[in-house]
Amino acid sequence: MYAVIEVGGKQYKVKKDEIIEVERQNAPEGKEIALEKVLLLSEDKQIQIGQPYLKNVKIKAEVLKHFKGKKVISFKYRRRKSSHWKKGHRQLLSRLKIKEIYLG
Repeated sequence: MYAVIEVGGKQYKVKKDEIIEVERQNAPEGKEIALEKVLLLSEDKQIQIGQPYLKNVKIKAEVLKHFKGKKVISFKYRRRKSSHWKKGHRQLLSRLKIKEIYLG
């Protein structure tokens, strides 16, 4: 059984006991959260597709850790203009462990 969920504007394919990294969630470490934006659910050979979300399906996940991602460098250079800039960004992330996919 697997599901496709939406968290922070991105889509993730998840299974039970899988660990995913998503944008920072507003929950303390060690707390369980419910992810309700389920786009697709596959059980055995049956597939349910939401329009846009499935109403009776929820994902239970535990927040393992909050951390910063790798640094991404943005560099812009204009030739022959003596103009350039460089900026770095580190995204705030949360590591989630999928505990359960349940109906209802």
